Amino acid sequence: MKVGILGGGQLGRMMALAGYPLGLRFRFLDPSPDAPGGQVGEHICASYDDAEALKKFADGIDVATYEFENVPAASAAAIRARVPLYPPPEALATAQDRLIQKNWFKTLDIATAPFADADNRRDLERAVADVGLPAVIKTRRFGYDGKGQFVLRSWHELDAAWKAVGGLSAPDGKLPLIVEGFVSFQRELSIIAARGRDGSTVFYPVVENHHRGGILRLTIAPAPDISSALQAEAERMASRVFDALHYVGVLTIELFQHEGKLLANEMATRVHNSGHWSIEGAVTSQFENHVRAVCGLPLGSCSPLPSREGVGGGVSGVTAMVNLIGDTPDAAQVLAQNGMHLHLYGKSGKAPGRKLGHITLTEPDLPALNERLKVLAGLPGAEFPLPTANTKTPRH
Repeated sequence: MKVGILGGGQLGRMMALAGYPLGLRFRFLDPSPDAPGGQVGEHICASYDDAEALKKFADGIDVATYEFENVPAASAAAIRARVPLYPPPEALATAQDRLIQKNWFKTLDIATAPFADADNRRDLERAVADVGLPAVIKTRRFGYDGKGQFVLRSWHELDAAWKAVGGLSAPDGKLPLIVEGFVSFQRELSIIAARGRDGSTVFYPVVENHHRGGILRLTIAPAPDISSALQAEAERMASRVFDALHYVGVLTIELFQHEGKLLANEMATRVHNSGHWSIEGAVTSQFENHVRAVCGLPLGSCSPLPSREGVGGGVSGVTAMVNLIGDTPDAAQVLAQNGMHLHLYGKSGKAPGRKLGHITLTEPDLPALNERLKVLAGLPGAEFPLPTANTKTPRH
């Protein structure tokens, strides 16, 4: 079976690496000549709205998927007219617009922070008044890793906020925005799940995420001290999305833990950075389960693997995933540490904020993991907050 992936970044690359042992083959469509996916599969280098390239991409593949949300909806529809495309374009359209997404969460009875929309500078004042201060101002589309966002703490910062999200260069002064109430959350979490073509579902354990500068730096899996009730609540959220969209593939919902409950922040209709731990830390990685799902294969277990010390007794360990941002350490420095796994994405050039790879390691418990993380802290590209006993530290 041949799988076409719209997008050739590191997520698509890791999908292909997970799919090759299953006998699958891969083709990528990506406008960058240096796309990481091109190192591991056939690469059509063209824009996503190139009609001839889309035809060439679809010719000869059995199923298509995508690795990021910014694929044009018209391009996704053009592909689905030729071959099966999963997750469905309806999921893609919902994920592309934060306001549509938040309103849709409300229809599914999924709790969120309060929010309001704004389309210009005057609207922004009204929306902030509705939501209250502090607030988080975001562009409705395209923002990621902290881009297109501003945390507003004072009315005096409105002009700075409008400028920071791109309002000064907006055509005719119009810029679709969403203003969200600032949540004094205990910690940031995420749930990753997969749904197959036959409707079967599997759920990974809820994980804890730590950000710096709007970029994910560290994931701890499973999240320390996560209750069975919160795990079940996160799974219910994912199940409602699955059922409403007749979803196929991996889904991620980013969450805030607030006053003992979960609030949905955003969803990603794809494999996700906070699921990279699963390559070494779970029975089946998120990447393998995604290609299994879209190809109609049975889904694999999402259970965490036992730690090295717990293999005999079957005791699950705790896994950390550290993103390498803007730089990478010497490979020997990482590989000399027992149990550490290095993943480099094959990107040329280093730049601030650019995700170049990640490192995973698994230990029997959080204190042991914390000690091992100290070895990584400060290595080039590995800048992250060390977890504490409860690890509940807010981003802002």
